[in-house]
This record gives sequence, C-alpha cells and structure tokens, in this order.
Amino acid sequence: MVCPEFSHPQSSSPMAKPRNRSFWCLPDAFLVFGVAFLALLLVASFWSFFTPTPNFEPTVTDPPSKLNMNPVDCSESGFGVNLKSDPKNPTFYDDPEMSYSLEKPVKDWDKKRADWLKHHPSFAAGARERIVLVTGSQPKPCKNPIGDHLLLRFFKNKVDYCRIHGYDIFYNNLLLHPKMGSYWAKLPVVKAAMLAHPEAEWIWWVDSDALFTDMEFKLPLERYKNHNLVVHGWPKLIYEKKSWTSLNAGVFLIRNCQWSMDLINTWSSMGPMSKDYEKWGQIQRSTFKDKLFPESDDQSAMVYLLYIEKEKYYDHIYLEGEFYFEGYWVEIVGGYENTTERYLEIERGAPKLRRRHAEKVSEQYAAFREEFLKEAGNGKGSWRRPLITHFTGCQPCSGDHNQMYAGESCWNGMVKALNFADNQVLRKYGFVHSDLHDFSTVTEIPFDYPADEGPW
Repeated sequence: MVCPEFSHPQSSSPMAKPRNRSFWCLPDAFLVFGVAFLALLLVASFWSFFTPTPNFEPTVTDPPSKLNMNPVDCSESGFGVNLKSDPKNPTFYDDPEMSYSLEKPVKDWDKKRADWLKHHPSFAAGARERIVLVTGSQPKPCKNPIGDHLLLRFFKNKVDYCRIHGYDIFYNNLLLHPKMGSYWAKLPVVKAAMLAHPEAEWIWWVDSDALFTDMEFKLPLERYKNHNLVVHGWPKLIYEKKSWTSLNAGVFLIRNCQWSMDLINTWSSMGPMSKDYEKWGQIQRSTFKDKLFPESDDQSAMVYLLYIEKEKYYDHIYLEGEFYFEGYWVEIVGGYENTTERYLEIERGAPKLRRRHAEKVSEQYAAFREEFLKEAGNGKGSWRRPLITHFTGCQPCSGDHNQMYAGESCWNGMVKALNFADNQVLRKYGFVHSDLHDFSTVTEIPFDYPADEGPW
C-alpha cells in the first residue's frame, strides 16, 4: 500500500481522519523506503560487478621473478650503458688546461681517455667498435632553391643508417674556427667530437654531399685494427702518379687516439688558420701537377703528408680500395636500377631474405645476403650496392657544380640516389618509391611469405 501523502495532494475534506491515516501510512513508508533501499543495493551490486570500482591506490603487482620477467634498470640505455652516472672522480673534463680549439694541442690523450672509461665502466664494453658519425653544413640558408631540402634528405639518410646500426650522430652547422671554412671546417669538428665522445673508438666524418646507398653494409672494423685512419684511396696514384685525387678526404674514419690528435694538428697547420697557408698552396701545386687551383685544401694536404712522410704515416693509414668506401656518383647512379633488380632476383630465390622483419635486426639479414653477393664484385662495374655515393663536384647548397656536367644532372642524380637508399629503409615500414626520380609518392608493398617454405 502506498501512502496517499506520497502519491496525491493531501485532501482538505472535513471528513478526513488524519490520525488513522498517519497510523497506517507510517508502516507503509518504512516498507517503501526498505524496498527502495534494497533495490538500490541490488543495482549497486550489479553495477560493481560489470563496472569495477576504480582503484586510486598504488597497484601492487607480483615481483618480476614471479612474472618470469627480468627487472629493468631504467638508468641504462638500450645498449647497456649507464647514461645517468658520472662519478665525481676527476677526469680530463676537470682540467682547465684542456681545450677543444685547434690552437691548443691535446697531450696524453690515450691515458686521459682510458681513465675516463675506467670511471665509466658501462661504456668500456664494446668501446672498440663504437662509432660516432659526424657531418655538417654551412651556417646560412642555401642559395640553391632546393638546396635546404636536399641537405635535409642527405641528413635523414645518415640518421637512418646510424639508427639501423646503433651509431650516434652529430650534425654541425657552425664554423667552430673562424678561419677554417669550406672543406677545412671538418677538422675542428672532428677534434671536438673526439673530446666529446671518449666512449667512442672511431669518429666517422661524412661530407654533407655524400649519402649511404647500402643501408645494410657495416664497416669491416677488424680489417682496420692496426690502423688509425681509413680513407678511400690508391697507393699507386699517390706514389707514382702524384695526383691530388689519389684519395678522397670527404669521407674518413679516424681512431679516437693521440696519434689522430697529432695528425689533426699537423693537417690543420696547412689550412687557413696557418700563417703559411698561401705557401702551402704553392707547395701542393708544385708537387701535384694535376691540381689546378692555388689554395691549399685538406685533400691535397693529406696526400702530401702520405707522399712526403711515407715512413711516418703510411703504416697507420688504410687506403680502402676494395669497396666503395665512397664512390664517385657519375659512375654509380646509372646502375641503381640494375642493382635493384639483381637484389630482387636474389630475394625471389631466397625466402629468408624476402621475409619481413623488424628494422632493429637488419644486420642479420645483411649477413644472410652476403653469401649471395660473392659474384657481385666491388667498385666500378659491380652490381653490388655502393656503401656511399659521393656527389663530388656538385654543391647542393650553393648550386655550383663542376662544368664537366650540367647542374640538372647533379640534382636529378641526388634525387635518384636518395630514393634508392630510402627504399631500403621504407621496405621495413611497408612502402617503397616505385619511381626513383619521384620524391613525393610511395607504393605499399604486400607481405610475401610463401606458405610452403616454412617460417621464412
């Protein structure tokens, strides 16, 4: 029974009997409230069952040992080095006499670097193979309308390569020495990088107009274990032809050691910071008859040191000529399509190479591919991917170029090379440039796992 007071307005009839009505409504009211309360409890119980109550307290989970997981030390990077520890032990960084400048030579660098590694033991493991890639460009915007875009893509290419192989990269767009501009600007950057990265065994300089066109290939560091500098070059051209182009100084790998510090001091003393800069230009031209311009340049300076002081330098410098440590673009870009087709042909017959995989494990697939590249050859005429294509004679930022070829051939060649390299990266993400001459479009590629050939 529902009490009239709760369902209708109270009657004003004189015949009403308030006392009796109150008496009977009171139990009914309790009953109504009880039923409503029970209903609310029932609804709440169902609600809590289907919608768990949020927990605002810290969650307590099982320890990693019970979950069959290894505990993670968040102070370490993915490469097992501790990025949050710099002990208070004094190192060369605390020496006020140390300088990043070329004017002040670094002494006893091997010991200083070894002491730093001793105080940072997590970096010691793997230090012998650790590489920092260094590159850069001019401080101001490019004059060439597409120059800044091209430089961005050249830099992206280097970032891609370093990410795939776990290398650090430093990009510099400032003159670290006011007199050391143009091709000499690399030397103060390389010295500064050596001091900034005592954990690295090698500093790899790559010019801004050079790009990686074999994203899988990894330097054979074991080959260079007894050398401190690696450049692309040919002894015959140095000692018989006496050519200033007998090596290319736009790409070099230099060991982070005292020998290299001394070399940089000697090398830079032939540059614009020297009071004898003009004289060095004359000496280089008289030594190398094919050098046509009067200024001392970094490449001629290196060839000169090897030629004049062979006993001092030759045994420490590896002239890499077995593969395209850097390759002249004119003899390379025309073969990209053939190279692409030859690599695809290999994959058609090797399902494990065609298998899609995470970018982080790319080096395993590079090792798989090597067995199929034995007949590819190296260098000119080879259908193997060149490690680095170098656009020597083309200046993407200024727009200047060697008069041997038209500017359009430079820029078109760069687009083609960049897309050729980019395809090797994009495949890990499911896309490719179907046209090597077109920056803007990509095509999705299907997963291609032959079901009858196992997990590959």
